[in-house]
Amino acid sequence: MYDYDLLVVGSANADLVIDVERRPAAGETVLGSDLAVHPGGKGANQAVAAARLGARTALLARVGDDGHGRLLLDSLRAAGVDTGGVLVGGAPTGVALITVDPSGDNSIVVSPGANGRLTPRDVRAAANLFRISRVVSAQLEIPLETVVEVVRSLAPGSRFVLNPSPPRPLPAEVLAACDPLIVNEHEAKVILGEAAGAGDEPVDWARLLLAKGPKSVVVTLGSDGALVASAEGVARIASVRVDAVDTTGAGDSFTAALAWKLGAGASLAEAAAYAARVGAVAVTRRGAQESFPTAAEVDAL
Repeated sequence: MYDYDLLVVGSANADLVIDVERRPAAGETVLGSDLAVHPGGKGANQAVAAARLGARTALLARVGDDGHGRLLLDSLRAAGVDTGGVLVGGAPTGVALITVDPSGDNSIVVSPGANGRLTPRDVRAAANLFRISRVVSAQLEIPLETVVEVVRSLAPGSRFVLNPSPPRPLPAEVLAACDPLIVNEHEAKVILGEAAGAGDEPVDWARLLLAKGPKSVVVTLGSDGALVASAEGVARIASVRVDAVDTTGAGDSFTAALAWKLGAGASLAEAAAYAARVGAVAVTRRGAQESFPTAAEVDAL
């Protein structure tokens, strides 16, 4: 029996958000809206998104002993996330500087702060969390060596989900554990590198990524939906048409929903279709964690 449906190992940031009419070119200054500060970070976002949907969720992360860290802890607890694994201190809380244009598209620069101090030793010290978690999810806003240790700490029978963002080449040990590896177009191309035949077709990316060792792959395509790939083949997942306001955190809500549904026994295609609906609700609202829906709101879409 698992105590947690999902253990998220990853980052926790304060999101500093400014709306702009357009993003500046090199050397250019543009005026924006008043600064808004939101709880964020890919790890904390995934944990909150899953908990809002009803998953029993825990987070292993590190924040600073500062106002931004307290903001994050308050948001996590309010959503129902178990924060016993959130370590405090060692560096200031990570910060993401985000600009959002009128179409809802964003650009993000991250200062890792305390996220860069989440170490393999911290993962080993949290061994009990891994033993009692059905699915473990990670991202790359924490050190890669820490993600490698996460893979080595997985309990027999648990499932590992990775969104390699920000993207970088991955060791074979990590790729082999992914079930699934979840990437967007940019992340797919970075991981594939100079792979022969990568081309411009998402179905080719999915097949080439699968050949690198993951048990399954999901390629997210924004308004064009997603592709899921496994030994059973490649399938397209339709998008849900909505009027996007802010895409910040949408990918995190997608990953969290998919990981939770997989742990509950859904097929990869079923989980991805549900996750697409969760992401669709999220982009109709501003902010990251504040935008994540409950299960009832997803069902009403």
